[in-house]
Amino acid sequence: MMSDPEESVRLQGFGEMTLRTAIATVMLLAPRERADAAIFRVRDGVRLAASEIAELASEWGIAPAAEIRSPRLVPDPHWSDVVRSMVREAPLPSLMVAFLIGVLVTRR
Repeated sequence: MMSDPEESVRLQGFGEMTLRTAIATVMLLAPRERADAAIFRVRDGVRLAASEIAELASEWGIAPAAEIRSPRLVPDPHWSDVVRSMVREAPLPSLMVAFLIGVLVTRR
């Protein structure tokens, strides 16, 4: 079935939007929630099948979100990486103050 990406649909729990936006929203959901999601066409009230949603998503290049991993399975960051990222994001005046405090502390 040919579908217009700008067609008006209703995504259950999210409201009315375009078909492309609804499919992109569904693909961002977790797999269990994605299976329960329902998209209804506004013009005739017909519910899109899960296979049709998956087919349109692949046709339009919308990939499903990656599997969400348990925080216990994610490796702990190394402290050097943490400090490096903090320094990269810090503004220059705060870096200068931190350096001066470090000099004062080490001289004591």
